[in-house]
This record gives sequence, structure tokens and C-alpha cells, in this order.
Amino acid sequence: MPDSSMDFTRGQIFRPLIRFGLPIMLALFLQSLYGAVDLMVVGQFAQNADVSAVSTGAQVMSMVTNLINGLSMGTSILLGQLIGQRKPREAGKIMGASIVFFAFLGIVFSVLMMLANAQLAALMNAPAEALSATKQYLFICSAGLLFISAYNLLSSLFRGIGNSRLPLISVSIAAVINIFGDLLFVRGFHMGAAGAAYATVASQAISVLLSLLIVRKTKLPFTMERQDLRWDGTAIRRVLRYGIPIALGDLLVGISFLIILSIVNSLGLLVSAGVGVAEKVCGFIMLVPAAFSQSLASFVAQNYGARKLDRAHKALHYAICSSLALGAVLSWLSFFHGDLLCGIFSRDAEVVQAGWDYLRAYSIDVLLTSIFFCYNGYFNGCGYTRFVMVQSVTGAFGVRIPVSWYMSRQKPVSIFHIGLATPCSSLVQTILCMLYMHTAVRKKEKALQSA
Repeated sequence: MPDSSMDFTRGQIFRPLIRFGLPIMLALFLQSLYGAVDLMVVGQFAQNADVSAVSTGAQVMSMVTNLINGLSMGTSILLGQLIGQRKPREAGKIMGASIVFFAFLGIVFSVLMMLANAQLAALMNAPAEALSATKQYLFICSAGLLFISAYNLLSSLFRGIGNSRLPLISVSIAAVINIFGDLLFVRGFHMGAAGAAYATVASQAISVLLSLLIVRKTKLPFTMERQDLRWDGTAIRRVLRYGIPIALGDLLVGISFLIILSIVNSLGLLVSAGVGVAEKVCGFIMLVPAAFSQSLASFVAQNYGARKLDRAHKALHYAICSSLALGAVLSWLSFFHGDLLCGIFSRDAEVVQAGWDYLRAYSIDVLLTSIFFCYNGYFNGCGYTRFVMVQSVTGAFGVRIPVSWYMSRQKPVSIFHIGLATPCSSLVQTILCMLYMHTAVRKKEKALQSA
């Protein structure tokens, strides 16, 4: 297979950025289908308890997945910068050490999560009717964490070299398999939440196998030898230097959403199921800013490595404008037609109404995330991952959780008001990003260019 990676350090900016970002967006869309199809099929062919179990379990698994993805971003950033610096041999050593490290990480996480599934379900305040199904879902999905770790590492490889098409191919096939698996296990065998979990793990395993086959047939812009596949402490520390702040930030943000979900679960099964449905819709809404953030990080990493900061700045502006334009459309759909969106995942009118109330708050959030997600992508590409962590934690624990808790104590309880905690957090994070960009980052870049 020919080299299909992209060199972002020369030529046009907008067209390559969009061409690179669109497959990422489609791949994220298909990844979201894993959980969304689970919830949709369970909502149509199982009970509300199964809907709540899949919703709660998926939130826990999403937190762990985001943690692994955050760590793998360290590999993606390093690869991009080394490719921009024209250091292919060094990039190969980073990739070899990353393979060994993430294999170890996936095994450890899988064992720990399988052992702790009951405690996690209880910690999440899963409704009594859904407790058993939630534990089952968590146990089965935890068994597939090795595949999640492998897939995220392979995705970071492709992002780092500027190739976003190949992961899309493998995840497309896996998504189709997941849909048929859900229909087979949930509708055909009436296995409820457990059936959805089995389908998800099987599709993830297939996705990894296909990705490995693709890598073997792809000409990479760096050289990796057999001896590079070892535990290289120096290389792993370089990866973790960038990856840990991103992963820790994602973990703490994930924990904040789990706390909010725990608050919501304490309000009863109907509210829990409604918010779970809305969160699935939100997952799709946030694909646009998330895709721009990931594509921008790869674009900026190469240009930062090549010291072409003007190109990186222009890419940031293009990304914000494009993301905001698409975000406005999604915001309108969420606010005025959220009942149609939530109706995809549930036939219960009360669950749909509760989900729509929560979704109205997210219609505001998508406008703000369209801006600060792009800033985060820029900062990650430059390696300023500690600031990304700080502003994420500030928004989560300084704003989102306190506002959610306060709104949940108001009488009568409004799901819309609880949901407003998220855009409040995003507003604070957007302001912090703008301030950091126009103060600290500008000074760092001037010093870099004058060195």
C-alpha cells in the first residue's frame, strides 16, 4: 500500500486540514455508534432498566477510554513533531516503545475493571432495578479494554503521520459488525445490556485486527526495527510527558460527568434514562469540535516541529470558523428538535421529554466547545498539555459539579437547569484559553522563533 500520510508543513492549509479532519469526524461518528446503537437497540427491544444500565456503564467505560486515548495523544504529538523535524529514526523508537507500554496498560486496566465492576456500579448510584445489568455490562466491556488500548495507539500512529483514512476503513467495518451483533444478542437472544456489551467487545476486537493488517501494508514515514519493540524508559517518559496531562485532564473531566450522572441517578429511573438518552445524542453533537481538535493537534504538531508557527496560527483560525459554523446548525437542531433526536434512542415519551430538557442546555454548549476545543487542539499540538489539563479541571470541578449539585437541590428540579452546568463550565474554559493564547503562548512562540 502506498504512503498515504500527509505533510502539513507546506502547501495549502485549509483544504488539507478539512481533508484530514473529515475522516476523523466520520471515524468518531462510527465509534460513537458503538454506544449509541447499544442504547438504541436496548431502548427499542429491552426494558428501561437495561437503558439505564447501558447509559451508566457506557459513561464509566468512556472515562477509561478517554484516559487511554489521552495517554496515546502523547505518542501522536511526538510523532507529528519528529516528522516535522525530519527525524524518522527517532519516531520509530517512540512508536516501538509505545506499543509495549500500551499493551501492558490495556491488560492492567482490563483486570482492574473486571474486578471492580460491582463497586463501580454502586459508586455510580445505579438504580436498584438496573444494578445487576450495570455490573454485567461493565464486566463484559472491561474484558475488551486491551482492544481499546490497541485501537487508540494505532489511531495515534495514523494521526501523527497525517493519515486519517485508514482508521476510518477499519472502524467502519467494525461498526457494521456491532450493529448486527446488537440486533442478534439484544433482539434475537433477548440478552439486554449484556448482549449490547458482547457486541461492543467483538466489534472492537475486529477493528484492532483490521488496523494491524492495514499497518503491515502501509508505507510509514519513519523506520521502526524489531529491537524498537521494547520497554524503553526514556521514550515512554517522553510520551507520558505530553500524554499524562491530557489523560489526567480527561480522567478528571470524566469523573466530573460521572459525579453529575450519580446526582442525576439519585433523582430516579426516569430522569436517569432520560439523561442517558440525551448524553448519547450529545456524543454525536460533540463530534464536530472533537474532530477539529484532533485534526488541528496533528496539523500543529508537524508545523511546530518544523517551526512554521504562522501556518499553525492560520490553521487555528480556519478550524474555529469552520467548527463554529457547523456547531450553530447542531445547536439549532438540539434546541428546537431535541425530541426527534432523543426519540431515536427511546420509545418512552417521558424519557424522550426528559432527554430533550437536558439536551437544550447542550445546544448552548456546542457553540462554546466549537471554540475552546480548537484552542485545546492547538495547545496539544505545541505540547502545552499541562495548561489543557489545568483549564479542563478548573471547568469540571470549579464550575460544572458545583452548578449541577446546586441546581439538583432546587425545587422543583429542572433537568434543563442541571444541564446548564456544562455550558457554564465551557464558558469559563473558553475565556481561559483565550487569555492563555494571547499572553503566555505568544511569549513562548516569540522566544522560540528568536532562538
